[in-house]
Amino acid sequence: MPGRRHDSHPHASFPRTARVNQVLREVVADALERLADGDDRLRMATVTSVDTTPDLRNATVYLSSLPAEMAESLDDHRGALQRAIGHEVRLKRTPHLAFAADPAVASGERVEEILRRLHDEEPADGGADAG
Repeated sequence: MPGRRHDSHPHASFPRTARVNQVLREVVADALERLADGDDRLRMATVTSVDTTPDLRNATVYLSSLPAEMAESLDDHRGALQRAIGHEVRLKRTPHLAFAADPAVASGERVEEILRRLHDEEPADGGADAG
């Protein structure tokens, strides 16, 4: 039908972007697993999520942690990771990848550390005053 739009809902692109992000996360995680066989710096690389820009030109790959040597290795392998996306995902263009530590993981670790400290500081009798 001429003039009929498939995405008539104003936020119809959001589910598509979410699907693209999930597919990219899976493709990058699989590719990193294969690359880790030949590069020990990638052994502990865990992809937590991917966030693409609305135009799908750029994507940030979030990892559970990003030590300097892993970041260097990811920069070295950026082309191979983008090629893996190009081969496995049908998109108009392959997004340029950037890598970052997942801030949610860091926040969670900080919360756990605070809770550990509070627990360690708690008196053995549960804080009851013998008075």
